[in-house]
Amino acid sequence: MDQSFILNLLEILLINIVLSGDNAVVIALACRNLPDQHRNKAVVFGTLGAVVLRVGLTFVAVYLLTIPFLNFIGGLLLLWIAISLLKGEDDGDIKANSTLAGAIKTIIIADLVMSLDNVVAVAGAANGNILLIILGLVISIPLIIWGSQLLMKIMEKFPI
Repeated sequence: MDQSFILNLLEILLINIVLSGDNAVVIALACRNLPDQHRNKAVVFGTLGAVVLRVGLTFVAVYLLTIPFLNFIGGLLLLWIAISLLKGEDDGDIKANSTLAGAIKTIIIADLVMSLDNVVAVAGAANGNILLIILGLVISIPLIIWGSQLLMKIMEKFPI
């Protein structure tokens, strides 16, 4: 491993830490009303479905970033997303589900919508290196699962 590989991997790790938080919040919100026996299943199956979609989106993004000036447009899109987040625009409510299937569906659809920033950022940081892309995806999975579990515990302790 050379120095640029390690730096790119650290960049992808930082991107995943920063941009996976919203996905963890969605999972926690979607599962907060489920019975305990269904909660872990919803997290696992919802995350697996979301990861499958994210893998597909990532490889499409890697291909699209080879098109001239599309990388610049992707950067502008990320800038617009960042400004929207800073302005505090509300993207809508994430409804808590009382059924396992409903929670899984909510997680997958919300992750599909909200993963664009993560996918474009990881694809850009990887510079077309498939190993870095795979490592970035592998790193994001436990971050999302662990983060959602932590947020659900906080929501149980402080229901406000």
